[in-house]
Amino acid sequence: MTIIEDLSLEEKLTILSDAAKYDVACTSSGVDRKGVPGAMGNTAACGICHSFSADGRCISLLKILYTNECIYDCKYCVNRKSNDTLRTSFTPEEICELTMQFYRRNYIEGLFLSSGIKKNPTQTMEEIYIALRLLREVHHFNGYIHVKAIPGADPYIIEMVGYLADRMSTNLELPTAAGLQELAPNKTRKTILTSMRQIQLGIGQSGSSGIHRIGTAGDRLTGASAMPAKYVTKELAELEPVERDKAHSLIVPPSNHSRFVPAGQSTQMIVGATEENDYQILAVAQALYHKFEMKRVFYSAYVALNEDSKLPALGTKPPLLREHRLYQADWLLRFYGFQAEELLSEERPNFNVYLDPKCEWALRHLESFPVEVNTAPYPLLLRVPGIGVKSARRILMARKTTRLTFENLKRIGVVLKRAHYFITCGGRMMFNTKIDEDYITRRLLELDRRKNWELDYDVTFRQLSLFDDYNVK
Repeated sequence: MTIIEDLSLEEKLTILSDAAKYDVACTSSGVDRKGVPGAMGNTAACGICHSFSADGRCISLLKILYTNECIYDCKYCVNRKSNDTLRTSFTPEEICELTMQFYRRNYIEGLFLSSGIKKNPTQTMEEIYIALRLLREVHHFNGYIHVKAIPGADPYIIEMVGYLADRMSTNLELPTAAGLQELAPNKTRKTILTSMRQIQLGIGQSGSSGIHRIGTAGDRLTGASAMPAKYVTKELAELEPVERDKAHSLIVPPSNHSRFVPAGQSTQMIVGATEENDYQILAVAQALYHKFEMKRVFYSAYVALNEDSKLPALGTKPPLLREHRLYQADWLLRFYGFQAEELLSEERPNFNVYLDPKCEWALRHLESFPVEVNTAPYPLLLRVPGIGVKSARRILMARKTTRLTFENLKRIGVVLKRAHYFITCGGRMMFNTKIDEDYITRRLLELDRRKNWELDYDVTFRQLSLFDDYNVK
């Protein structure tokens, strides 16, 4: 491991933005905060993309690692300690400089900050805390911040970071404890879940009522506590005495940042590095939503970067289509009322990657179809392929005043090329269609063949790098 300290800021940015691209858990939906006098920026509750390209097109989040140094040797990770790669780290001041400069140029709407582990989890989390404290209180940055919690760090430090960030995430990494033990022996499922639980409890306790202390080390915090000397930075030292005392206080940040992780927490699972099936992955995701109140579970198709007998061989194609199906199934869990046990089972543990999970479920339950759209209840409408949440609600509203036809459904937004196999209007189907699993399956596969190929071969989308060159003139 080669560590270089005297790199320019641009050289560090090149290394540490590239090292961050395999972490996909960085959406920024879930928080609204208006601009305030004396502060830079605001944040809106909308989906934000992950990065931006060199030609200046805003893709919104500055996505970087604090450091790619790491004491852990996770077999799947490009930054594992056994890899012979160039290592470097930002300083807290450099994080602030990058974020503020990019924000002023309208390149970004916020910061996504993850990190390797330099000496130990607590020390790394402390440095991240300093960077965020400077960003919020010295540079008065009011924009969106998503930061990774490092399992095993002092709960007190995680708590302090939580009052400065909008969203936090603790990566589960792999779906099962056995997979984690095999590929990431330095990490434990218990440590990861403990961090998740702390964040969950902090969100619940904070609510709208202000400041609460959480975590096993929370009793060390008092309103008049002085900031330890290790937190003092050049910018803090140069503040006027009254301001410096305020900055050194371990009271939570100013009132507009007084809530703990207001946008909730998320996590990420790697797909394809171990042998878990889709049913196991989806069951874990469902448990995380129910027991830890996750805002999002992200799925990351494993990219074969490291040579190891316990991993897929180098050159193995990432399971992008499988990742896509898991995201679709995740959507069904969160918004359509499905349970993991309905979509998959131990006897049928994997999705057909060439079929939408909702279509696959419908084809296995043809006894429930066709559905009469003029009378079907909302939960049943949601289970019809081609009818989404918005179109189902529009159907309910429209049929109060009219008897719906297929032309009405098209205007409402129903995808009839998919839905017409499963619905009737006024007791009639759109075409004289056989209610036969093989027949409908073949037709649906024809509809999605090109799209599936593009997804499988990563034609239609890719993770953008900070310095991608698309030859835009």
